[in-house]
Amino acid sequence: MKIDAIEATGNALKFTLKDAIPGYANAVRRAGALVPTFAIDKVTVYENTSAMFDEYIAHRIGMVPIKTPTKGYSEEDEVIFNLDATGPKVVYSRELETSDKDIRVANEEIPLIKLGEGQRVRLEGKALLGTASRHAKFQAGLVTYEQKNDTTYDFYVEGFGQMPPKEIVNKAFEVIKEELKELEKEAKKL
Repeated sequence: MKIDAIEATGNALKFTLKDAIPGYANAVRRAGALVPTFAIDKVTVYENTSAMFDEYIAHRIGMVPIKTPTKGYSEEDEVIFNLDATGPKVVYSRELETSDKDIRVANEEIPLIKLGEGQRVRLEGKALLGTASRHAKFQAGLVTYEQKNDTTYDFYVEGFGQMPPKEIVNKAFEVIKEELKELEKEAKKL
């Protein structure tokens, strides 16, 4: 098999996979959903005098993409994000203060909630590592392909800000390798 890079711009990457069977192309696409990323998963609301339910605010915060370093973190790690905002104003994702400078919001301009005069929201969110097979908020990006002929596939990878698209592809290949090792280990038990 061979990979030819076609174009890499911003949060998008295009490449061609040659001399591959359909199963390999589909494995790469599916492994994109298994790339671990940070997302705010648990939210404790200490004060909410806004017109929005706590659950709505927690869901909005959970869907904010979080920059995910490629190394040095495990599923046991938790990163705390705090928010303390008083209206009148629109609260943006940039106001989520992180306990780890390497793990922060990927896009600071996402509106979270509009607060009226005197309304306040004070909360704490815990970001955890997870994959999109658990919840969509852990999705690192979009991985699609178009089959050109029997053995050639044009891939398109778009990142959501957690990591560059090239890193999504490299992590997807790592996921495939690890799963094949596990499968080989299980096959030896037969």
